[in-house]
Amino acid sequence: MPRVLLIEDDPSIREGVALGLRRRGHEVAAAATGEEGLALAASFRPELILLDLMLPGINGVQVCRRIRETSLVPVIMLTARGDDFDIVVGLEAGADDYIVKPARTAIIEARVRAVLRRRPDPLDRLGVEHHGELAIDRAGLTVAKNGARLALAPSELKLLLHLSAAPEQVHSRQQLLESVWEHSYHADARLVDACVRRLRHKLGDRAHGPRYIQTVRGFGYRFGPL
Repeated sequence: MPRVLLIEDDPSIREGVALGLRRRGHEVAAAATGEEGLALAASFRPELILLDLMLPGINGVQVCRRIRETSLVPVIMLTARGDDFDIVVGLEAGADDYIVKPARTAIIEARVRAVLRRRPDPLDRLGVEHHGELAIDRAGLTVAKNGARLALAPSELKLLLHLSAAPEQVHSRQQLLESVWEHSYHADARLVDACVRRLRHKLGDRAHGPRYIQTVRGFGYRFGPL
């Protein structure tokens, strides 16, 4: 089972979540502070990080930014109810998803599995697709712009592959939540919007009149036309 790093300062939550994940077969390392979590991330090499936003010292948003400087490991934020501003900032910092505390271990486990599945499966399609300056290799799961490979997090890569598979087709935020994030209920569209903004930045897309990921007001997003 995947290795999970849990960074949470509340001892009861930390111990409860860690115990629940271990019972489900995960190898878990736990840290009480952001500094300790960053040190553990380097030695433990987790396949997923559960990250509390409200940490003493270096807060969760800062930890997420530090992680994203060197790693594309999936990050799920743990937040308290009402932390809407912090949720948005955390998503912008590079988090892939979030869970509102308190949450049952079964819910955390389901979200962990969904995020770990987010790295797309290769499609049965040979060759490389060219969309303007972008080269998308669906079999190799890589994206390059002008020959330089882009470092895309799993959710960013899957979102781009999903949108580019049907150029000019408009996808609603709810459709993208179901297809990319595997949320089958009416979930938070901020997950989609934040991922689109991060993806546009990495693609070098313009904030106004973007070339690749376009907003269709009142409906959602589409890829192209180029």
